[in-house]
Amino acid sequence: MIVNILDKLIFACAFIISLQLPQLSDHYQQHLAGLYHATKWQVDGYANTAKQYKFSSTQAMINRHLANTEPSVRADAEQKQQTLMLFADLNQGMKLFEQGNLVQKLLYIFSPERFDRLQNTLDNFKLGIPLTTSALLFALILAIILNQLVMLPYTLYVAHKKRNAANA
Repeated sequence: MIVNILDKLIFACAFIISLQLPQLSDHYQQHLAGLYHATKWQVDGYANTAKQYKFSSTQAMINRHLANTEPSVRADAEQKQQTLMLFADLNQGMKLFEQGNLVQKLLYIFSPERFDRLQNTLDNFKLGIPLTTSALLFALILAIILNQLVMLPYTLYVAHKKRNAANA
């Protein structure tokens, strides 16, 4: 009796938690899009500056500035280079969120190198219930799997006990 109640409680908790993952993915995508557009604005500015001063590319301008003897010019070039690398990662993320499935999105979200973005997203995250069939189905399947994993030790114990009783 208590085990049945515990089983149902574990399933309910797993289902509620699983429902939050599609919501988190949507919130993360919104955060990612904002960061992408802000960074794109910067990168476009770098490209315009490079074009204005007749550099063959933004990277050529950065390379020239990295070779400059003025430390502040080199530091600015390093920041620009980091921004370009960030933009490449954000661009990859935007493509994934446009074309990828929920599992791919969650792997991207929970990767250790993107922990800061996840933390920023969680700071503004509000619990909710997704209203799409795919999100509900994902949550249901994940809840069943989590429930089975948590209850596995008990299930194996009962099966072992039945086997011993049958052999005795």
